[in-house]
Amino acid sequence: MDIKRISIFILIIFASTSLQAQHLSPSEISILKMKEDSMQAPAIKIIRGINASDRFNADSAFTKTFVRALSVPNSFYYPFDSLITISKLYAPDSSFRIFTWQLVINENIIRQHGAIQMNTPDGALKLFPLIDKSDVMKDPADSIADNKGWMGAIYYKIILNTYNGKKYYTLLGYDENNIRSTRKIIEILQFENNKPLFGANIFSIPNQNVYTRNKVRYIMEFSKDASPTLNYDDDMKTIVMEHLISKTNEPNKKWTMVPDGDYEGFIWKNGYWVYENKIFNEITPEGKPPVPEPLQIPSKIPPKE
Repeated sequence: MDIKRISIFILIIFASTSLQAQHLSPSEISILKMKEDSMQAPAIKIIRGINASDRFNADSAFTKTFVRALSVPNSFYYPFDSLITISKLYAPDSSFRIFTWQLVINENIIRQHGAIQMNTPDGALKLFPLIDKSDVMKDPADSIADNKGWMGAIYYKIILNTYNGKKYYTLLGYDENNIRSTRKIIEILQFENNKPLFGANIFSIPNQNVYTRNKVRYIMEFSKDASPTLNYDDDMKTIVMEHLISKTNEPNKKWTMVPDGDYEGFIWKNGYWVYENKIFNEITPEGKPPVPEPLQIPSKIPPKE
């Protein structure tokens, strides 16, 4: 690890520790640390359990303890950094954080679990469980639902955009899906009447040379053997993704889709994510990708807007 990366890591740890000291009492930290320690084993077993029964039991044990931990006052400021199999992301404005993880039932059935924890003024728990309903969605790309009708994903990035005074949180995530294909997802999260709502008609995508707005999320499905990029470029303010083609010339069979080396994406314009079919015009130097792969997102709490 180089000096720059070590310095960034130290700053993240320092910021996290400082925020704990500001909002959590020593007794609250002690209680949360004990609960976090007790969750480490089941959190790993959810992923590594030998059979479905082991994984189910681990998920149940983890979830019960996790909810009790989050019920500790001011738990919003506790990072749970040792739970390495659980994705933990703070919104850029610190208004909430979102936890996601996956449970493999069998090679063709994979469920995502999760919860949204709101940042409350008094430190009390306000939690929205996320219920994965992707298997019963008629059209996953066109289904708007609350937290009980969630299209499951493991999130690794949150982007905040504001238009006409309304906040749109764009979530980038992945879903192992099934034995043949994997999905990466661009999800939109809003809050209506102080409750989460997933999906929004803010994607502007061309259809026969006419830009339409008939999708509420973007789903990138591809071969299990492929690993295309889907990430956010902060400098360009653009969601960048690799263009996919069918290796068997059967684009309707999503498990045949693989990246072809070109890059496309979405640019935020006037309240919409507008599709661009060519992101990079220059030739990329050999061996150097034009955008980085998704990194582990630190648990650091961003400053309140």
